[in-house]
Amino acid sequence: MTELENKYIDLLLKRCVNFNHSKSLLISYQPENIAFINKLVNRAKEYGISDIYLYDESIYEKHEILKKISVNEIEKHSFFNKKIWDEYALKGASFLILESEYPGLMDDISPEKLAKARYIDRITRPIYKKLQLEFKIPWCIAVLPSKTWAIKLFPNLEENDAYNKLFDLICEMCMVKTVNPIESWNNFLKEQEVVKEKLNSLKISKLHYKNNLGTDLRLEITPNTIWHSAGSLGEDMLVNLPTYEIFTNPDFRKTNGIVYSSKPLCYNGMFIRDFYLEFKDGKVINYGAKEGKELLKGIIESDYYSSYLGEIALIPDDSPISNTNIVYGNTTFDENASCHLALGNGFPECIVNNKQLSEEELLNIGVNPSKNHVDFMIGTNDLQIEAETCKGKKLIFKKGNYNI
Repeated sequence: MTELENKYIDLLLKRCVNFNHSKSLLISYQPENIAFINKLVNRAKEYGISDIYLYDESIYEKHEILKKISVNEIEKHSFFNKKIWDEYALKGASFLILESEYPGLMDDISPEKLAKARYIDRITRPIYKKLQLEFKIPWCIAVLPSKTWAIKLFPNLEENDAYNKLFDLICEMCMVKTVNPIESWNNFLKEQEVVKEKLNSLKISKLHYKNNLGTDLRLEITPNTIWHSAGSLGEDMLVNLPTYEIFTNPDFRKTNGIVYSSKPLCYNGMFIRDFYLEFKDGKVINYGAKEGKELLKGIIESDYYSSYLGEIALIPDDSPISNTNIVYGNTTFDENASCHLALGNGFPECIVNNKQLSEEELLNIGVNPSKNHVDFMIGTNDLQIEAETCKGKKLIFKKGNYNI
């Protein structure tokens, strides 16, 4: 693992976050991974990073706090206050968010508490969130294993073997196992740019999704909206590792029909399975789930605009993560295995000349201003997406893969 760890660390520091403008770095992590974090910190110091803040996101501490306090007390508890992120955002720091999963840990916490904690998490760092959404600061969400997660995925293995297998898979999906991971990602992103430019050349105004799960959803896209891939957000960052998506904004007011999830959604350590959302004039008007309906309700009702869409993302079914045939229960992985949508805020960066528009003007053209953002997976091997383009109707997805 040592060689893979070193290659992973170099990929994170040399390619995923940018130190050209600031020598400050905030690392968000789980204490279980402190040995990896220490190696990462030492490596960062070798690169001249002089100001490193370690932000302990302990999921176990979060669990114990949420067990003991009321919903109304969450806002006042220091654990959920992330104002230090704003301080580092103002420095132009880089942000490295290293996620892991702890399946089942939050099963005894009410969905209302989890939704409130997520909401406070976002509103206590408004400067960071604003600069993040505008891609004005370097940030990357990446994944590290946990023993609990590994055992859940591979119950027939001993704990250490399961952990090592999960780390090995993470490295495979993140191209760490290639000879030169940075070069591998640069080459892939060049290929993504070609697909992105094809989509932009079509000037798509509407999309119609259909599959055998029952999805029959129509979306409209705001004029002057462009598609982005990770490669077009700047050479100095990869906002997700891995990242296989090409994405844009829907007009949040103009979604109609029904969409069914194709993979479980892990939200704050709890699962929402086999769910659907029905939209009318952009808003979720009906929903259901075989598991986690109250949790889904908490997402939809986080704020006024969280019941509307904010993102459209395209990923072929024939892709590296999808081809492992594993549902990881981690959004960073699962969303990059499947076409997905997101409830909540959109991306101003996807609007041409967005820097010349005020927040009110962005709202008026259909960019979702929600304080929340939750991706959910809808891609299947029979998904078809028909687009209305400048050249008429065109089937841009067929049998789950690009058709352009």
